[in-house]
Amino acid sequence: MIDWTRIDTLRDEIGADCLQEVVDLFLEEIEEVIARLRAGPVDNLGADLHFLKGGALNLGFSEFAALCNTGEHACAQGQADHVDLPAILASYDASRAVFLKGRAE
Repeated sequence: MIDWTRIDTLRDEIGADCLQEVVDLFLEEIEEVIARLRAGPVDNLGADLHFLKGGALNLGFSEFAALCNTGEHACAQGQADHVDLPAILASYDASRAVFLKGRAE
């Protein structure tokens, strides 16, 4: 669910001191889009999923990123109604919980 190697790489790239600030910023930006998706209706689902995928990859949320990628491709093919938004949102919630728990440990 979480690619901890990505987190280690990010820490090596920016330094341990900056990691928490970057993580907080990414989560804040992702949460804004997640809140919009939860509120619905979604005007530009493909663009939102693309944005979420990028943030997810930066944080190592591999499962969530894969679901966003699948949804983004469905939108690009005119099949936004086939996107399993509840599964994407559930994956984000689970990924975030695992990530925060793992970071605390």
